[in-house]
Amino acid sequence: MAEVVLFHHAQGRTPGVTAFADDVRRAGHTVHAPDLFDGRTFGTLEEGLAHVAEIGFGTVVARGVRAVDELPAGAQLVFAGFSLGVLPAQHLAQTRPAARGAVLCHACVPATEFGPAWPQGVPVQVHGMAADPLFVDEGDLDAARSLVASTARAELFLYPGDRHCFADRSLASYDAGAAALLLDRVLGFLTTLDA
Repeated sequence: MAEVVLFHHAQGRTPGVTAFADDVRRAGHTVHAPDLFDGRTFGTLEEGLAHVAEIGFGTVVARGVRAVDELPAGAQLVFAGFSLGVLPAQHLAQTRPAARGAVLCHACVPATEFGPAWPQGVPVQVHGMAADPLFVDEGDLDAARSLVASTARAELFLYPGDRHCFADRSLASYDAGAAALLLDRVLGFLTTLDA
């Protein structure tokens, strides 16, 4: 079974992020869900992003790296992130030699942010809604398509709708059908890593 590190979105480690981690655990995987905000959560995306602006995006990534550094050395990890959490997940997937895979939900940045290219031996899934303005209009969809075109072990899944963070059941943006399909695809992906 896989060992996963799941990074939360800009509203913090909400009950919905914890519930998603629990769903993956119930399938038999080990999941770590570090809190990058020291226990703080935010009622709106705007409030969360204001907090991120205060501490800096680089701090979020550095906290994600530190959280992974606290895990046993040499662990082969799958890095997953919801929205903002994609930044540390993608950074670690591209820079950790023992990275086993990556799951990028609701966001994707150009692979060149963290290196010359996506590492060819690291499989990746990207999930987003086809009409989510944050995913489509801010370049994440273009980055995801470029990533998929650059490596043989990448998949992009687009869901109908315009919601951001649709897999977090504690947010108003939750979409039960899309979230269930995303979870099913993630669990299938994790299973292929054991093959």
